Amino acid sequence: MSVYTVEQLNNYILSMFRNDYLLHDVSVRGEISNCKYHSSGHIYFTLKDAASNLSCVMFASNASKLKFTLENGMEAEVRGSVENYVRDGKYQLYAKSVIKGDAGNLAVRFEELKKRLREEGLFDEDIKQPIPKEVKKLGIVTASTGAAVRDIISISKRRNPYVELILYPAQVQGEGAKESIVKGIDALTQYGVDVIIVGRGGGSMEDLWAFNEEEVAQAIFNCPIPVISAVGHETDFTIADFVADLRAPTPSAAAELAVSEIGPVLDAIEDYSERIYYTMDRIIRLRRMESEQFKKRILLASPKQKINAKRMECARFEDKFSGSMQEILKSRKNMLSLYIERMKRVSVLDRLNGGLAYVSDENHKRMTSVGQFEEGKNFELRLKDGVVHAQTVTVTRDDLCKKED
Repeated sequence: MSVYTVEQLNNYILSMFRNDYLLHDVSVRGEISNCKYHSSGHIYFTLKDAASNLSCVMFASNASKLKFTLENGMEAEVRGSVENYVRDGKYQLYAKSVIKGDAGNLAVRFEELKKRLREEGLFDEDIKQPIPKEVKKLGIVTASTGAAVRDIISISKRRNPYVELILYPAQVQGEGAKESIVKGIDALTQYGVDVIIVGRGGGSMEDLWAFNEEEVAQAIFNCPIPVISAVGHETDFTIADFVADLRAPTPSAAAELAVSEIGPVLDAIEDYSERIYYTMDRIIRLRRMESEQFKKRILLASPKQKINAKRMECARFEDKFSGSMQEILKSRKNMLSLYIERMKRVSVLDRLNGGLAYVSDENHKRMTSVGQFEEGKNFELRLKDGVVHAQTVTVTRDDLCKKED
């Protein structure tokens, strides 16, 4: 018979544990006792039931993922691997995760409800409603206090300060939570919001259980308004997430998904406004030019314009006629002056004024030669100041006249 050292035996037992695949991933339910948090971050505790104890250790890398504090007397389901600790020669459970209380039963209930609702078609993607691009009224079903509602309000107002936020202060944990959530969904539906965010901050499975209730799932499924679920942290999943039209990993992300940023919209509005102003200005200037052209056409076609044109034409003809008449009168005056001068040269009056006399017979016929006179015949001498009646006594012809004759 071979003889082994203690270490060799313990290592052999360790290899036996490691070769048993059942012990690589095992879940054990019991009551926590002798719980100690070490300064290194490791947790040492004992898991016990009425008949036996099991030493357990959870290293810091896994302990940091716990969302609650392990306490003595707490019912828990511990999952991990069983190995032999060579130094002390005892086996222990190396815990990887811990489910508090009856969460193990809750997980079973969760999977059963999830499977049934999926078979009923509540998770089908083709029936999910799209989220509107422009949300004017945002409904929120969550607790009135806490980080979730503050994050939703803060992010929504930052992205679009004009969006209207309507909060239904629901109970999101404990007895009566599911009824409160259902009432909130119904109330916001009646109010007529565009989108509803249903959610809360992080917590354990028990804390989030209200969002795993079938009543809440049916209320979300039957809601005619798009619903965004925002329950817990990014790693948390609830039945509400699968039924909702859109799942957000956190309440903050839900606000970003529901409310679009107003900045690009305002920029687009400003751009459209400038285009409209430019187009309207161009149209107005074009219409003014057309109006001026129509005005000119109307003026040209107007009787008043035609009358004024005829008046101007008449005025031009009048000026032309007046000028022509002036020229004619001037010409006639010049000719008259010439005729006057000529008349003056042959004028009897001028000659009479010069001392000559106008001689005529009894019949007022001019007499210019002595041959026209007969002795005893009467004749007249017209002087400048009167007429002399005379009678021919004798007639004597000049020698010069005889010579010419």
